[in-house]
Amino acid sequence: MTKKTAAKRDPATLPKHVAVVMDGNGRWAQRRFLPRSSGHKFGVDALKKMVRHCAEIGVAHLTVFAFSSENWARPAEEVQTLMDLFVKALEKESPELARQGVRLRVVGDLSAFSAEMRALIDQAEALTRQNDVLVLNVALNYGGRWDMVQAAQAVLAAQEQPTAETLAQHLALAHSPDPDLLIRTGGEHRVSNFLLWQLAYTELYFTDVLWPDFSPEAFDVALADYARRQRRFGGVPESKSPAAA
Repeated sequence: MTKKTAAKRDPATLPKHVAVVMDGNGRWAQRRFLPRSSGHKFGVDALKKMVRHCAEIGVAHLTVFAFSSENWARPAEEVQTLMDLFVKALEKESPELARQGVRLRVVGDLSAFSAEMRALIDQAEALTRQNDVLVLNVALNYGGRWDMVQAAQAVLAAQEQPTAETLAQHLALAHSPDPDLLIRTGGEHRVSNFLLWQLAYTELYFTDVLWPDFSPEAFDVALADYARRQRRFGGVPESKSPAAA
């Protein structure tokens, strides 16, 4: 999609915040008789295209599930490959994000990562802090249950009244609105402990396309599906007047 075409998109039907479970990297590689690590590398390329596309068409927030708190159970070699990819991506892509006007926010329990990686995260966030074209939230060592527990602990530590509002203020994505649309690639139909609180009224879209093959065009198909839905948030559908029918 060109910028000219993207500019014609109806803002009223465009989600402000899209969350993505980027699933299928390993299976993509295995189907090509490649090591699983190759799938993750191609997955980074797919994410770069998605970030650029979201910035062009006007999506304000993009949150991607890069590494869950459960992913530590994967083979040690695969985990190390992912850690190396994160470090390389932070070093290489942060200047490009800054040029595109993208603000990077990394959310999750970062205490498990190396001092080098935490320093790179701090540097990348500082470099992009003033950007306002797109907020890119990257969930690392993140889990929805962890998020709610740490938010509840923060509420108690601040001696605040525990309410839905105070809890939400301490969630990892307190700086972003709740997602309008969740996309999961790879054919699975579950949220896998991702943004459990924030997805309460999010529209869900599942596709069999594996993440490395999830192109901007495939993203546009998901957006078109979203645009046809009527979000009611527990209410009733809007009825047309007899004159409008």
